[in-house]
Amino acid sequence: MDAQADLWWLIGACGLGTYLWRGLGIALSGRLSLDSEWFRWTACVAYAMVAGLIMRIILMPTGMLAATPLEDRLLACAAALVAFYATRRNLFAGVVAGAGTLVALSYLRAAL
Repeated sequence: MDAQADLWWLIGACGLGTYLWRGLGIALSGRLSLDSEWFRWTACVAYAMVAGLIMRIILMPTGMLAATPLEDRLLACAAALVAFYATRRNLFAGVVAGAGTLVALSYLRAAL
């Protein structure tokens, strides 16, 4: 087979895998209890993974973010948290404040 046919087979297999799990999730969603121990454990693991990923991005970044000083990343994180809680847990406000702070600090460092 040629490369284009292989690519179409790969796209089809990925789509099948994705929609298989989505269909299974829909089929089982009515049977899940949100108050079960298993569901609470899964939620805790998900939060822990997100927290670990955020800490890794802040402390050991890769790519363009690695060029920014640690102090700038920590200040942007603090600004994001302050904005998040100041706006009654508005995630959009926290993300905008954190990204804006990081960009502003980068411009200030470049200007000095």
